[in-house]
Amino acid sequence: MSKLVTAKAHTNIALVKYWGKKDAHLMLPQNGSISLTLDHFYTETSVQFQPQLTADQIYFDDQLIAPAKAARMTTFLDLIRQCSGQAHFATVRTTNHVPTSAGLASSASGFAALAAAGSRAAGLNLTPIELSRLARRGSGSATRSIFGGFAEWHAGHDDASSYAEPLQDPVDWDIQMIAVVLKATKKPISSTAGMARVVATSPYYPAWVQTANHDLDDMRQAILNKDLTTVGELAETNAMRMHALNLSAKPAFNYFTADTLTAIKAVQDLRANGVNCYYTLDAGPNVKIICAGHDTPVIITALQRYFAAEQLIVAKPGPGISITEH
Repeated sequence: MSKLVTAKAHTNIALVKYWGKKDAHLMLPQNGSISLTLDHFYTETSVQFQPQLTADQIYFDDQLIAPAKAARMTTFLDLIRQCSGQAHFATVRTTNHVPTSAGLASSASGFAALAAAGSRAAGLNLTPIELSRLARRGSGSATRSIFGGFAEWHAGHDDASSYAEPLQDPVDWDIQMIAVVLKATKKPISSTAGMARVVATSPYYPAWVQTANHDLDDMRQAILNKDLTTVGELAETNAMRMHALNLSAKPAFNYFTADTLTAIKAVQDLRANGVNCYYTLDAGPNVKIICAGHDTPVIITALQRYFAAEQLIVAKPGPGISITEH
């Protein structure tokens, strides 16, 4: 029986998005990305390999999940077994402090935590870069959740060259996100399926890759300069270009709801009134507002005209992965 290992990983929200894979098996993205890890949303996962098991047993919030639903996680555990030589099946217990499949990066924190706990329980002692490469195989954005603060995922061209590394951690300037949690339910089309459709059918896809790569250079510099305005403007434009790709796919699809548009309009109104705030969205209806901590009260007050207080969650820059052996 292997040791019991628990890992805690936080979600990250991309400021420059990855949207589309050039290798679905290796999870290699078409373009690089830059994200901010958040303190409020995280996943805790414990893994132990046990000789008496005849299959992996995966518990999600204390409920044993059916093999069909657990297939993506068992495939990932197979990869860990292959890398480590560990022959046994595992018991996995995972607790998500993130709404699942709602565009709040639950798969990022989930697979980062599984990669860290699973690899250590299997006897591997990976460096952060190696862990980032492993996590990428479960979920592309998980490659960034190994690190705290701002992180950059290098697109790379093969397994060895595609990984994330920290850009700035800890973050020593006033930047945060307010998550407007509109709908903690499963989205209409998964990120994986949405990306594949866009790459295959959008006539604008080559232009996306080109502009996203320019955004990376500009975002890196804006973070270095601790320039909230430029970070926000770049993130907002990049997000809307990503969502425009979805509208240009065949058939078209989108993740917005009426409440999404209400939140976007609220941010635009705040900015028109001199409040320095910007929005970004991933593959889901929820809006994340990039702002400074000192503007929190005025933003929350404005949003409470449309949304309940419990839908508005303030998240600061968060830490990288932590691993505990029991």
